Amino acid sequence: MLSHVFIGITDFDRALAFYQPIMDALQLQMKFCDPGKPWAAWMSKGAPRPLFVIGTAFDEQPAKPGNGQMIALLAPSREIVNRCHALAMVHGGSCEGPPGLRPHYHPDYFGAYMRDPDGNKLCVCCHEPD
Repeated sequence: MLSHVFIGITDFDRALAFYQPIMDALQLQMKFCDPGKPWAAWMSKGAPRPLFVIGTAFDEQPAKPGNGQMIALLAPSREIVNRCHALAMVHGGSCEGPPGLRPHYHPDYFGAYMRDPDGNKLCVCCHEPD
């Protein structure tokens, strides 16, 4: 369904330091990284799409998070959700909802909500039973 998701950032080095450990924990591999552009992208192993891309805005204006926008990344386990949330906090993120069950979505929904250093809202979630 998706080709790619692009997240606008203002400081490439800071954003890369935030996203790289999370992508590593999710076992997503880097497709490209070009600090000169600046942008970087990750993908699932063996799948050319979709891509998760971070970079500066095409119009060269400062990136701004959208109200009501959120990107949810799928984790294979609740342990990985916990790890990603902890990594986000260590690398300049802020908590928007600690890891935990959200049974109002469905009985096995386990998610954590955070913002990156630019204020973009992310979720890392697992839909599998414990």
